[in-house]
Amino acid sequence: MSATENPGRQSSVVQRLAAPHSGPVPFSVEFMPPKTSDDEARLWHAVRTFERMNPAFVSLTYGAGGSTRERTTRIAGELATTTTLTTVAHLTAVNHSIAELRGLIGAYAAEGITNILALRGDPPGDPLGEWVEHPDGLRYASELVELIDSLGEFHVGVASFPEGHHRAPNLAADTGNLVRKLRAGAEYSVSQIFFDVEDYLRLRDRVVAADPEQGAKPLIPGLMPITSLASVRRMVQLSGSALPADVEERLARAAGDGPEEDRAAVREVGIDLCTEMSERLIAEGAPCLHFCSLNFARATSEVLERLGIDTRGALTPA
Repeated sequence: MSATENPGRQSSVVQRLAAPHSGPVPFSVEFMPPKTSDDEARLWHAVRTFERMNPAFVSLTYGAGGSTRERTTRIAGELATTTTLTTVAHLTAVNHSIAELRGLIGAYAAEGITNILALRGDPPGDPLGEWVEHPDGLRYASELVELIDSLGEFHVGVASFPEGHHRAPNLAADTGNLVRKLRAGAEYSVSQIFFDVEDYLRLRDRVVAADPEQGAKPLIPGLMPITSLASVRRMVQLSGSALPADVEERLARAAGDGPEEDRAAVREVGIDLCTEMSERLIAEGAPCLHFCSLNFARATSEVLERLGIDTRGALTPA
């Protein structure tokens, strides 16, 4: 895909990664479309907090089966037009015809959004359930990359899976899928959240071995500061991934044996874990750190501050 920017267009993710940044590595943030007015107020508080910190980019997720399609399109447009943030909009193929996907891509373009993360997507209701292709849709994320590319001057990223996608029969097949998406025209990938840096490093090694040209493209690690043991257990269960035994043990000790987990202690350990992972990733040459914020700012801000990234007074209650 062309990296040429027209006047008024947002920079690409790859260009933003190469731009000057505060601290040892660029960082980026993932938001979710809000469900209520209170959720939306919380989102915008986090947006403005992170905006002061100059992330390389921010992304907005897309609900399973397009369940948040309208909110995603609206909020992504507002991020692109009312903030200084380079905005990446997620787009999934699940439950959409090609005609609908064309319309959504056009709607993003109308808002000035030229950075899109192309995902096949999870089935609505049960992320681990059977994936059913729309009769007039697409089957693979690589096809979605090609569709977006055919419709204009877009910059497309894709998902990667350090532990392997739960539908892939093995890691070799999963790596092959990622390489196909990159060869289709994706400029970078953002990984699913993981809690063992070795999984990320081995994925990077496999991609380089499979195709050095594609392996040179940024593989951005996905991170999340853990603030609740119950929540992270549920998250990894739904994603088909796993919580490493040593990580779960540290969190379980902090949670205690009472009927309710000690959230403050878990949060402290979660911040420590995320900081430790981030430091290792920086040492190993990760091109960026991508934080799943859950539409909160404080936990990620604390990790960034520990890493020496200028938070510029962003550590307000949130």
